[in-house]
Amino acid sequence: MSKSFTLIVCTYMRPNALLKLLESVHNQTVYPNDILIVDGSTNGDTQKLLNDHPFKNLKYFKVDEKNRGLTKQRNFGISKVDGASEIVCFLDDDIVLTPTYFENLIGTYETHPMALAVGGYITNDVQWEKTDGLQDPSRFYYDGWMRPEPSRFKLRKKLGLNPNAPPGMMPDFSHGRPVSFLPPSGKIYKIEQLMGGTSSYRKKIFEELRFSTYFQGYGLYEDADFSLRLAKHGSVYLNTNAQLAHYHEASEDLISTITEKWYYAMAGMFGK
Repeated sequence: MSKSFTLIVCTYMRPNALLKLLESVHNQTVYPNDILIVDGSTNGDTQKLLNDHPFKNLKYFKVDEKNRGLTKQRNFGISKVDGASEIVCFLDDDIVLTPTYFENLIGTYETHPMALAVGGYITNDVQWEKTDGLQDPSRFYYDGWMRPEPSRFKLRKKLGLNPNAPPGMMPDFSHGRPVSFLPPSGKIYKIEQLMGGTSSYRKKIFEELRFSTYFQGYGLYEDADFSLRLAKHGSVYLNTNAQLAHYHEASEDLISTITEKWYYAMAGMFGK
């Protein structure tokens, strides 16, 4: 695999989770040319951990309050990407990768040369099964697979507001199904809404686009905003073979934990 790529991890007060992620990166069949850790923590625990556990090609950046926050840290990381990199990958700091994650993710740009962005696939958020063929209204069926149907989609169906677009695509009237409604089929799906914490992009797109700093803090729909803007420029995909687990670990201070719990409660409106 010839493409040079950079991994950016934006982190905040979660050194132990970050270590688990980096250990899974260490075990990859294809390793990043650069790993940029952009740390918004208010203490030195993350830096100390990285000093005690060195990783190949890793560069550490501690940002001040002016650059703290997910979208600001992502934009800061982009500004530090080496000019030789062709692909920029982002991962949340509480993720653990399967060993072939980057092999499959970066390989998508070879099989889909028009791709501007490719997302990875979270395996531990939803329980999928092979279809039973019964069309049970309590389940969602797609591409030979089935999963529990959330109550909000049951209600929308009754109200005639069921999405008129596949998962990961924006329907005419919003209320769409996110990419977590795509099954672990081994396929590559074309989408419009990418999850930023499991994403990758051709570096050239950042000549025109940046993550919007309107979305302050950590996780207020900045992913949907960026990916929908990007989809107007070209093709976006999700590779269900680029697999990882997302553990939603709480930050290691009280204020961050409360903020994160509030975010996931809000995100539950859109569901998994």
